[in-house]
Amino acid sequence: MSDGSITLRALLAAVDHTVATLVDAPAGDGIAVRTVAVVEPADLPEHLSEGALPEVYLLVGVDPDATTRWLRDVGDRDPAQRPRVLMTKGANDSPAVRVAAHDAGVALVHVHRQARWDRVFSVIRRTLARSPGQRAASDDNDLLAPDTDLFGLAQVLARETGGMVSIEDPQSHVLAYSASDASADRLRIQSILGREGPSDYLRILRDWGVFDRVRRGDEVVDVPEHPELDIRRRLVVGIRRGADGASSRMLGTIWLQQGAAPLRPDAAQVLRGASAVAARIIARRLDAPSTEALLVRRLFGAHGDGVDVPSVAAALNLPTAGPAAVIGFAPIGPAAGLTESSGLIRLHASAFRDDSVTESIGERVYVLLPAYQSEHSVGSWVRELVTQLEQTRELVVRAAIAAPVAGLTAVAGARAEVDRVMDSPVADPMGSRVTTLADARTAVLLAEIMELIRERPRLHDPRLAELDTYDRAHAADLRVSVHTYLRAHGEVRAAAAALRVHPNTLRYRLRRVEAILGIDLTDPEDRLLLAVQLAALPIAQK
Repeated sequence: MSDGSITLRALLAAVDHTVATLVDAPAGDGIAVRTVAVVEPADLPEHLSEGALPEVYLLVGVDPDATTRWLRDVGDRDPAQRPRVLMTKGANDSPAVRVAAHDAGVALVHVHRQARWDRVFSVIRRTLARSPGQRAASDDNDLLAPDTDLFGLAQVLARETGGMVSIEDPQSHVLAYSASDASADRLRIQSILGREGPSDYLRILRDWGVFDRVRRGDEVVDVPEHPELDIRRRLVVGIRRGADGASSRMLGTIWLQQGAAPLRPDAAQVLRGASAVAARIIARRLDAPSTEALLVRRLFGAHGDGVDVPSVAAALNLPTAGPAAVIGFAPIGPAAGLTESSGLIRLHASAFRDDSVTESIGERVYVLLPAYQSEHSVGSWVRELVTQLEQTRELVVRAAIAAPVAGLTAVAGARAEVDRVMDSPVADPMGSRVTTLADARTAVLLAEIMELIRERPRLHDPRLAELDTYDRAHAADLRVSVHTYLRAHGEVRAAAAALRVHPNTLRYRLRRVEAILGIDLTDPEDRLLLAVQLAALPIAQK
């Protein structure tokens, strides 16, 4: 369609019937949709307060009663402002939900309980974002059409070979797939649902050397069926960048499952050609990020260049004025996989604000909320997400929030400030891992001042070395004693209690410190300098 919309029928075909099944469509499956939103329970009232609603809704974790109430409220709105499609999991089983959806004129779609919401959302967004030319390519006989994408390639390849196609990345994550029929086997269904295939069959593939053969060259490997495991015959070929097998880069694989009918005689040859096309598509994506991705990275200041804010705002459909919020997520310690989980973060950010923008830069993930209800709501959402990443993905991360941000012109600066917070050391990794820029300001500035002193020996007070020499020679604790005294704001009794010594003992030690360093602890400047030196140089100077 020239207006960028797509029919519900085509959308369901792209998502695949193994993932989503149409329960009821009061206006038929030929209705056109253009926009999608992910909504969690807390976001339902907020979405009803808006004007025209998104046309496709993914309700995540919303129980049947809340779904029914929401649909009834939707039914009271002007028909032109209602959503057109509702996709849920368990709520579809409720007769009340079905009746409310039908009465509201909303198509109801059942999503498989094992399907990953982030995968479903990604496929829908990709499908809606495909240009009319890309959609036309999926109906074209020319596999080499320059506008073909991986989904279009999968559809054409399936048609030309008589099988069902899955295109995967090197980690066996499904990138695109063709429509399935009733002969889709366990491995295909589990893969499309975003789950790992049957472990016993994957072990057999490794024993047969299938993965090794695919990695070594451009051979099309014929994998026989395994009736005991309900696995059908497959052809698989690697997607490689570069002609030299030794130096070429593995970009993924294409799997062609045989259905009820045999594959066509030239299926292997067509599959090898499709591998070359897929390599070009993936390489083009790696070499030339999308215009939107470039705009987002420039907006976050990833390239260090200025940004034409009005153009970016128009291209991404974002408000130029604030208040906005910028949130950064960074792994703590050796934790890996945060950037691989950027899709999950994007999903939750879109559920919180459907106009949010998410981008991975280096080992960190950043989220821009162009508008928000309150700083408290942003903080609550970030804390909940940090907890969920740890519990469901075993990712220990910290997050920093910059809010309010004046508008899009201040996003790059806000991201730099967020990085300053995340660059500062974590004193208690098991404590609160979410902080705001305002709350962290003191700690961040002090940490940067301490680091500056540590890196520049000329800023080290040589008298501190004399104190360390005395401690080593006399097995004394003068450094610890004076440090505790300064942290107690000069309260001798409080510091003595912390050190578990008599106040007179501490007074004696402080006099020794004054004598050794040649300073006066009643002098504010001497006290400040000593406190800074002790904090910046905690290890005894040699």
